[in-house]
Amino acid sequence: MIVDVHTHAPHPIPDLDPNADINVMMRPGHARPANYTEDDYLAGIAGVDKALVFNIAAHPGGQREPYLEHLIYSAHDVNDDVAALVRAHPDKLIGFMSVHPLDPKAADEIDRAYYDLGLRGIKLAPNYQNFDPLGEEAFRVYRRAQELGLPILFHQGTSPMRFGDLDWAHPRHMDRVATAFPDLKIVMAHMGHPWQVDCAVVIRKHPNVYADISGLFIRPWSQYNALRLATEWGVMHKLLFASDYPVATSQETIDACRSVNDVVEGTRLPRVPEDAIEALIHRDSLDLLGLG
Repeated sequence: MIVDVHTHAPHPIPDLDPNADINVMMRPGHARPANYTEDDYLAGIAGVDKALVFNIAAHPGGQREPYLEHLIYSAHDVNDDVAALVRAHPDKLIGFMSVHPLDPKAADEIDRAYYDLGLRGIKLAPNYQNFDPLGEEAFRVYRRAQELGLPILFHQGTSPMRFGDLDWAHPRHMDRVATAFPDLKIVMAHMGHPWQVDCAVVIRKHPNVYADISGLFIRPWSQYNALRLATEWGVMHKLLFASDYPVATSQETIDACRSVNDVVEGTRLPRVPEDAIEALIHRDSLDLLGLG
C-alpha cells in the first residue's frame, strides 16, 4: 500500500481571476489552476492507495492574510469542507482538521472536528498562520491533540511568501515540542527544507517525530542530498511518502523518488539505496501515526 500523507483539499477562492494559477512561486513552470476541482484532486492522487487531506485555517475572524491570499477560511469552514470530501471518498481519504492556535475557540473546534466530523489529525503551519510554535496558545493545541491521540502535521521549512516568518517554520522548534509532548505524533513536512540536517537530527532523537518528503524532488540536487543525509544519519525509516498536491501529484513524486540517483550517475558519489527508496514509497504511515 502507498500512502500520501500530505495533500490539500480543493476549495473555491472567491473573487479570483479564473486564469489564476498556483505554483507560480512554489514550482515555477508547472502552473495549475488555483481553483482546482475535486476531479483534479482525485486525478492528482490516483497513484496512491490512501491519502491524508486537509487545508489550513485562517486567523481568527477569517480575515485574508496579506502573504497568503487563499488562507481566508475559518477553521469551521475548512474542517466542514474536508469532512465532506472524506465522506464522499471514505476508502481513499483520511481527513485532518486545521485550527488556529490564536483562536479562543480552538479547543472547541478540535473537539467538534474530532467527535462530530471524524477528522483524525491536525494540520498546522506556524509561518503561514502567523503564530509562535512554542507559544502558550500553540501548546494548548498540542496538549489536546496528545490527549485525543491526534497526529499533527506541521509545515516546516522555507516559503517564498514575503511576510511568512521563516524562523517559526524551522525544524529545531519541534525538538522542544516533542520533549514537552512525548506521546504526540508529529510529522515535519518537506523534511524542513532547506534545513534537512536539522530535521534529521530531530527525527532521530524523538521516537514519535517523523518527516515527509513532499516537494523535495522539485530541486533534484537538494532531494539527493536530503536522502543521503537521512541515509547517513540512519533515519530513512522515519521518512514518510508525501506529494503536497497540488504542488505535485503523487505519481510525479513516486517517479522522482525512484530517479533520485540520476543526478550522480557517472560519478563516484554514493547512491541512495534503492531498497530504502522502495521502503519509503510503501511505508505504512497510517500504522506509524496511529491511524491504521
